Amino acid sequence: MKRSLGATTIAHPVPVWVIGTYDIQGKPNVSTVAWGGICCSRPPCVAISLRKATYSHGNIVERKAFTVNVPSEKYVKEADYFGTVSGRDADKLSKSGLTSAKSELVDAPYVKEFPLVLECKLLHTIEIGLHTEFIGEIMDVKADEGVLGKDGLIDVEKLRPVIFAPDSAGYYGVGKNIGKAFSIGKR
Repeated sequence: MKRSLGATTIAHPVPVWVIGTYDIQGKPNVSTVAWGGICCSRPPCVAISLRKATYSHGNIVERKAFTVNVPSEKYVKEADYFGTVSGRDADKLSKSGLTSAKSELVDAPYVKEFPLVLECKLLHTIEIGLHTEFIGEIMDVKADEGVLGKDGLIDVEKLRPVIFAPDSAGYYGVGKNIGKAFSIGKR
């Protein structure tokens, strides 16, 4: 028997993404979000949702661009820190010891040490209650060589992305491969 948990933001798992933006003066800022995901195949797009009160919200509106930085398990402490302090009050990258790199394609920085980066230009903005959903067209995906498999594609077990459980506020790693999509169900 299933038990009702009410209308709440529980969907498992959700990604832990660090959004990179520049502020109006050109200072790099990063902020951790968990409300995000792929939202379109053609053009390739991601959607992230931020509250209007956040520093990154204003930066995206101003610059019309952002990066999605996927931290590996190695950087879970930094990713957590990026979500607990405002860029208005601190230079989060400097305090964390991580460095920003300038995207050549969009007006946003990315975290040099993180193994996977999506460079996005703002395509649509949708107001949804407490949050604004930003839809970004993916202009390029950059991956460290060390997270690529022999086929040249991202190997999730090498990437070791962090996922989030919203109800328990826990961070988790990704487990082993349990089957091939679009194939395992045909058996």
